[in-house]
Amino acid sequence: MAYDDKRGRRGHDQPVEEKQYDERVVNIDRVARVVKGGRRFRFRALVVVGDHKGKVGIGISKGSDVTTAVSKAVEVAKKNFVNIGIIKGTLAHEAEAKVSGSHILIKPAAPGTGLIAGGTVRTVLEVTGVSNALSKSIGSSNKINTAYATLAALQSIQPRSKWLTGQVEAKKTRTPSDNKKTIKPKAVGAKK
Repeated sequence: MAYDDKRGRRGHDQPVEEKQYDERVVNIDRVARVVKGGRRFRFRALVVVGDHKGKVGIGISKGSDVTTAVSKAVEVAKKNFVNIGIIKGTLAHEAEAKVSGSHILIKPAAPGTGLIAGGTVRTVLEVTGVSNALSKSIGSSNKINTAYATLAALQSIQPRSKWLTGQVEAKKTRTPSDNKKTIKPKAVGAKK
C-alpha cells in the first residue's frame, strides 16, 4: 500500500476549504433563565467577522452550547456586513461614537505605528483591515457596547471625495452674479 499525502491516504482526502472571512470570538457568557424548577443555562457569543479589506460585521447569538452560539453569531454577523473606507492601512480621519455607556475615539496613524488599541476595539480594527490606528475607550468596558461603538465610529468616517474644505465651501456659497463686475455709471460733469 503506497502513501502519497501527509495523512497517509491516497486520493481520498477532501479539498480543504479556505475561509473567506476572519471570524473572531470576542466574548462568551453563560446566561441563565429562571424557571419554576430552577435555572436554565445557555451561552451567548459575541463574534466579529471581517475580510481584512474594509468589510466587517458584528453578531450576537445564544445557543444551548458554545459551538451553536458561535455558529449562529457568525451567521448574524455575515448578514450585517458594513463596508468601511480604509486608506493605505489606516483611517481617513478621526472619528468617535457612543453606544450606551461606551465611548470610543479612533484616529489615523502614520505607517509603522501599528494598532494601538485594546481588547474589543483592537479585534474589530484588525478584522476590518486597519493596520495603523490609535484608539481610546472611555466609559463602560462592556464588550458588546464597545464593539458596536467601534463599528459606529468606523461607519461615521467619510471618504475623501465627500470632504468639504474651506475653498470648496466658499466656491459653493458664491452665486454667479457675484463673479460679474458691476460698472457704476459716471456722473455727468464729475471730476476725475
